[in-house]
Amino acid sequence: MANLAEFLVETAARQPERPALRMGTDTVSYAELEERSARAAALLRAEGVRPGDRVALMLPNVPEFVVLHYGVLRAGAIVVPLNPLLKERETAYHLADSGAALLFEWHLAPGEGEQGASAAGVRRTVVESASFGALLAAHEPLTEVTPTADDDVAVLLYTSGTTGQPKGAALTHGGLRHNTQVVKANVLQITSDDVVVGCLPLFHIFGLVCTMSVTVRSGASLTIIPRFDPQTVLDAVARDRATVFGGVPTMYAALLQHPTDADMSTLRMCVSGGASLPVEVLHGFEERFGCAVLEGFGMSEMSPVVSFNHLDRPRKAGSIGTPIQDVQVRLLDENGEDVGAGEVGELVVRGPNLMKGYWNRPEETAAAIPDGWLRTGDLARRDEDGYFYIVDRKKDMIIRGGYNVYPREIEEVLHEHPAVAFAAVVGVPHQELGEEIAAAVVLRPGVKVTVEELRQFVKDRVAAYKYPRTVWLMDKLPTGPSGKILKREISAPTVVRGL
Repeated sequence: MANLAEFLVETAARQPERPALRMGTDTVSYAELEERSARAAALLRAEGVRPGDRVALMLPNVPEFVVLHYGVLRAGAIVVPLNPLLKERETAYHLADSGAALLFEWHLAPGEGEQGASAAGVRRTVVESASFGALLAAHEPLTEVTPTADDDVAVLLYTSGTTGQPKGAALTHGGLRHNTQVVKANVLQITSDDVVVGCLPLFHIFGLVCTMSVTVRSGASLTIIPRFDPQTVLDAVARDRATVFGGVPTMYAALLQHPTDADMSTLRMCVSGGASLPVEVLHGFEERFGCAVLEGFGMSEMSPVVSFNHLDRPRKAGSIGTPIQDVQVRLLDENGEDVGAGEVGELVVRGPNLMKGYWNRPEETAAAIPDGWLRTGDLARRDEDGYFYIVDRKKDMIIRGGYNVYPREIEEVLHEHPAVAFAAVVGVPHQELGEEIAAAVVLRPGVKVTVEELRQFVKDRVAAYKYPRTVWLMDKLPTGPSGKILKREISAPTVVRGL
């Protein structure tokens, strides 16, 4: 078996009446999900989509995302998940760079998919539950699953870097299948009796694999929550008797601070990723809700899980745990030599879940994986028991509320403003989001502009989670001997919340 769509086919054959998806009071059985995905595959064929073509999904957490995801895979095409909040220029870039043949966009998406698709010359289909159901019903199910090889690309997931535009991590059927199976059986130990809460975005690798794919492979039920809200999550856990919850640190902080008398006793396990979970939040959450929280580490390029605090081993707060099955982890110094326990080095990893490469970027692929080991850009240390701890990031990437934001993209937008001479975007600590985005700007001589105008200029051009909440003016930016801006010497003012 190679094609990931076989996970759904097998589960539907084994337990057709088991609820696959829940959203509110609506449910979709595995038999219904499998049939709808087969009709979606037939729809794609009718639209001229062929094996290897890229199909973009610009949808929030709704059942239609799952249907289309498996429909695209079933047709042998490649899924390109996109954030519905992307603006026109961002959408156009992702569609053009991936060479997408088709875009499916949610009818209530606040993004600018129509304009972006038009700019990229890509056909667009609006997805709305009632009309989409009728559209699928017009096509006879494509019963067969298109054969694929292990190294065929299944998902093209755009990942934030620190230089240039976003790069598409080409994730293979084999790599995603390995990560799904290992996370299911060895890390989370999910069974068909579990009910998994899915409020992590399915267009993000964490939600795509660790909630959706693992749930389908296990035959468990996935409770879909379109947008995270503490009360909505608490109500869903109580209503559906949920057993597993996955989230990013900001979600745990929000749940911990939210007053509730909801019955959370059915939760047996929670998982956290995307950023470091503050130890006090971890302990507070476990004490209040009586449920263990497991932390781990992953990257889009690794499909995504690299290491985790495992259920059958001691957990260590603040640690990303130990490598999962078949994944190897090393820590290297600046000379490429391994460092000892307790010493800090760059985290480098390899395994069967490693991406095939960056889409159409052989030079950047070679730089990231020069010798079969992926350079993560993260600095970490290992203790005597083999547990790893992230110390810092070599990269400038900012993680805001679980979303990756890379400064150069925002700096380039700022530089488009006629008043801006220099700009440096940095991450600053934020109590709830982990990091907030801030920008130091030097204006052109004799030109005046307010920081609010600059902030709004960026806000109009990028997704809502990317624009700098704080912008301040400087006479000059600190630079090194070569003229490179020294971001570590930039002192940002206090972030203004709620802007």
